[in-house]
Amino acid sequence: MATKTYNEALLHAWEQTYHKGHLTFWVLIALKESPKSLEEIRAFIELYGQSVVSYDDQSIYRALRKYDEIEMIRFELRDGDRGPQRKYYSLTKTGTAVLQQFIERNILLFNQKKLQTILLK
Repeated sequence: MATKTYNEALLHAWEQTYHKGHLTFWVLIALKESPKSLEEIRAFIELYGQSVVSYDDQSIYRALRKYDEIEMIRFELRDGDRGPQRKYYSLTKTGTAVLQQFIERNILLFNQKKLQTILLK
């Protein structure tokens, strides 16, 4: 029983570190699908991260501000269902190009047949 608890603690710590490094990927892939508000970005991450991956609004917002400053994304104000206007974020041409390069260099490598065999072993 102690080994299971220890293994779970190790896995949890590893996942926390792993997920922190993937915030950029998750935000940009959400915006690749379509323009989204902060709430929609969070919902996308929770859905496709299968509730294993999640980020708080403040972390997502800080990331969005940073990506806007370096011109990887842009935003426009749109009327909300109720209340004030909301920011809707979308990828710029630069953001789209950088994301595609990242996917080709870092994500698609997991599609290698030999690597798939090892992963599914």
